[in-house]
Amino acid sequence: MTWDVALILLTDGLANGAVYLLAGLGLVLIFSVTRVVFVPFGDIAAFAALSLAAFETDRVPPTIGMVAVLAALALATEIGSLLRRGEAARIPKAVLMWGVLPAIPCVLAWLAARPGVPVAVHIAVAVLLVVPIAPLLARVVFQPIADASVLVLLIVSLALHFLLSGLGLLFFGPEGSRTTPLTSAVFTLGDGFTVSGQVVLMVGAAIVLSGLFFLVFERTVAGKALRATAVNRVGARLVGIRPVRTALLAYGCASLLAGLIGVLIAPVTTMYYDSGFIIGLKAFVAAIIGGLVSYPMTAIGALAVGVVESFASFWSGALKDVIVFSLLIPVLMLRSFMATHAEEEEDEVDQ
Repeated sequence: MTWDVALILLTDGLANGAVYLLAGLGLVLIFSVTRVVFVPFGDIAAFAALSLAAFETDRVPPTIGMVAVLAALALATEIGSLLRRGEAARIPKAVLMWGVLPAIPCVLAWLAARPGVPVAVHIAVAVLLVVPIAPLLARVVFQPIADASVLVLLIVSLALHFLLSGLGLLFFGPEGSRTTPLTSAVFTLGDGFTVSGQVVLMVGAAIVLSGLFFLVFERTVAGKALRATAVNRVGARLVGIRPVRTALLAYGCASLLAGLIGVLIAPVTTMYYDSGFIIGLKAFVAAIIGGLVSYPMTAIGALAVGVVESFASFWSGALKDVIVFSLLIPVLMLRSFMATHAEEEEDEVDQ
């Protein structure tokens, strides 16, 4: 390995790490607010990429049908819940929330699926189209079992991934797709080293979105509500914050991140209906490095995962995923060593 090769691998690793950074932020956001390890995060990113690929071939993206079905299920679930609680007066608001709002990106996607529409519009609509998916899934699946244990929520989340993977196969088919590059620019650095504009765009997007996340959490009421719910759900409820609303906001933000990830990686990776699973797993490794609570440590872990994956692919392409996932072993051992363990004392009760 020469220094030129090492620099190329480092550049690719930073680009991959930028994607895992955004995915890790989404996973940490959902887990800290709802205690759900959202396994289908990568599936939403894959659906965004495949939707953009459908736009480029002037086809109506099948994601419209998926969003419509989920919206119908969420609306039926919400109306049934309101009727059981005797709150029929709130049904019009539920129709607006769970029926009308998810239909807006579907209509926009149907209108955008025609020749002559600018690429920027296709990108924006492809991202907007997948934004309702996570909140709709949360309303149908996770909200009714919000008080279940973390293990139960994880099992349900994993089952939901397999369901979405099957729906992806049904709607998109087994063929893979790759979109045209978002930019064709090439930047030349010292000694003739070149960096593609796509890599710069991916890293820049990760930096900008991370900064926006910081500003939202520090400067906005919604961000402070998310932080309060993540720290103490009961305390947040006592001061007037509704955990259900903050949970839906967290799912919506994470779904937006997933859509942006799908658009960013679609030009550099052939996406299939199940390609998002491996992206979610590697982002989960980064989130575990951050303890599923620390955003800065998650960012560091994501960059580490990206760089390790890049160099591992140079030494052994077949074992690169094994090497990446092996990072979990020392991280978990270190966290177990540093954690405070409380000894449980069993009290004997005389009967």
